[in-house]
Amino acid sequence: MAKKKQEPQADAAETPEGEAPATESRQGFVKKLLGNRKLLIIAAAGLLLVLGGGGAGLYFFAFAGSSDGKLAANGTPVPVTPPEIAYYDVPDIIVNIQSADGSPAYLKLSASLELNNAEEKAGMTALMPRIVDQFQGYLRELRIDDLKGSAGVLRLKEELLRRINVAAAPYRVRDVLLKEMIVQ
Repeated sequence: MAKKKQEPQADAAETPEGEAPATESRQGFVKKLLGNRKLLIIAAAGLLLVLGGGGAGLYFFAFAGSSDGKLAANGTPVPVTPPEIAYYDVPDIIVNIQSADGSPAYLKLSASLELNNAEEKAGMTALMPRIVDQFQGYLRELRIDDLKGSAGVLRLKEELLRRINVAAAPYRVRDVLLKEMIVQ
């Protein structure tokens, strides 16, 4: 051990005073870094994280942000002008519905129909008695438990849409929009 301590002193005496401590400290740091595996793994993981984050940021901000060639989910280009849509308001419907204990319960429903264009809106006026009949026939069979939660509302909209498309056969209704639904 005594020889190891004496050797650096001999080297320091042979080299100029400013160079010896700087090169030893650099070499010591590199040896310490390469010798400590935990520190090396942490440094490599940090470098990988920084490079991955930079690459992801570059992709999202530089390449994905361009408006040229935007496609819809099915692969067709997104139109610049919105499609022509018309809405038809269904008259308010009030029906009594079944309750579990037999007490009277009422449902008030106000809805709009989403149609493809204004010409279909004019044609729906003639078919409205048939549509209201379909609504009332279905709504009277509902129970209060059928309308609870978002799943109940979604099922109600899907069933009403299916029944309307059957009743308004030459026309196609895109969606049923519920404006008001009160259960009392």
